[in-house]
Amino acid sequence: MRTQLTKFIGGLLLAGLLALPELVQAQPTAHYAPGTEGLKAASLPPPGVYLRDYNEFYYSDHLNDAGGHSIGAADPRVYVYAQVPRLIWITDQQILGGYLGVDALLPLEYTEIKANTPGGLYHDQTFGIGDFFAEGTWSKHIQQFDFSLGYGWWMPTGDSSGKPASVPSTMAGLGYWGQMLTAGATWYVDADKKWSLSALNRYEFNYHKDDAGMTPGQAYTVEGGLGYAFTKTIEGGVVGYYQQQVTGDDGPAATQRAHGRVAAIGPEIGVTIPSAMLGITLRYEYEILAESRFQGNTFALTLTKRF
Repeated sequence: MRTQLTKFIGGLLLAGLLALPELVQAQPTAHYAPGTEGLKAASLPPPGVYLRDYNEFYYSDHLNDAGGHSIGAADPRVYVYAQVPRLIWITDQQILGGYLGVDALLPLEYTEIKANTPGGLYHDQTFGIGDFFAEGTWSKHIQQFDFSLGYGWWMPTGDSSGKPASVPSTMAGLGYWGQMLTAGATWYVDADKKWSLSALNRYEFNYHKDDAGMTPGQAYTVEGGLGYAFTKTIEGGVVGYYQQQVTGDDGPAATQRAHGRVAAIGPEIGVTIPSAMLGITLRYEYEILAESRFQGNTFALTLTKRF
């Protein structure tokens, strides 16, 4: 996958829900955190073993309703840091001209929520292990294109217990299984491959969440960007992401009617150090649209080491 992170926003939105009953139905249902990948998001590396370390920071002080309008009553403050090591193995085995691979990740996450509620200031913070993800991949590289496919499972290994449903949770785990399908392509616009345009699509199918008496809705995410290689080792460009809940929650305890969505855009810069077989990327994305969820800022630092 391009990797991915944990799903911090599911717990985050609950802070506003305590103070704003009209948003009780608005919980994002994706494990995958948008903005994890940027330039050449759909390009998997050549055969080899890699360790990719994602460091993602998220901050928001706006909780929006279904129309995308800020609700100031809760005056929320949300801080998230997710550190996600991902092990990638692209094998030499090929099918239909593409390389087979496997990868896995396990997020570590710190979340802090502050919000005004009818009972006073709500403040909670948690550091914990998120949900484990593993997948198989297929990737192909031709003259002007890179293609990638992936199929994987989210496993409820993270802590999602300890509080009643009526209390906002900052636990790193979501508490249910999920499948994720991935497909994307990178187009090198010119023969020298200085310009690149990439899009990576993910679709998540969620399973029953036993302690909540419901099945979270399906979610769609797309991310990528337009990049330019200034030199053989330095690349920059514009990146963005879009995520939306596609179907409503299901089950006796399901209350979701609004399908939350979010979109963001921002810059990215990347540097490769050939002597160390190390790649470093830094990106910032500002959420320009958010409905039935938080609207904020995403900062991501990614390190990729080849062995």
